[in-house]
Amino acid sequence: MIIPWDAIIADEKITRYLLVPREQDDKSKFLAQAGFTQENPEMLKIAIRQLADSTEAIQDRDNEYGVFYRVVGELIGVNGRNLAVITVWLQRAIDSKFQFITLKPDRRES
Repeated sequence: MIIPWDAIIADEKITRYLLVPREQDDKSKFLAQAGFTQENPEMLKIAIRQLADSTEAIQDRDNEYGVFYRVVGELIGVNGRNLAVITVWLQRAIDSKFQFITLKPDRRES
């Protein structure tokens, strides 16, 4: 299954979480390796969408919020470097809409 084209990728998830330096679970330094910064958040959103459009989603687990899916692949960097990632998506129980939850480095590629 491919994540639907109308899946929600909240701007706040990009600008207030993924691209913000954090003491714990910082993803901004990892993403910066591919040229994704606070100056170009739309580029990260586009790269996440491109990955979801081109790669099969794997059902992971479910709970009261809905069904979680993983999409594993490479984000195409703006500087020519690609990053191996695992993106997490939720098909919400309340309305069946898909929503981007997070991404993390795919350490299996190392």
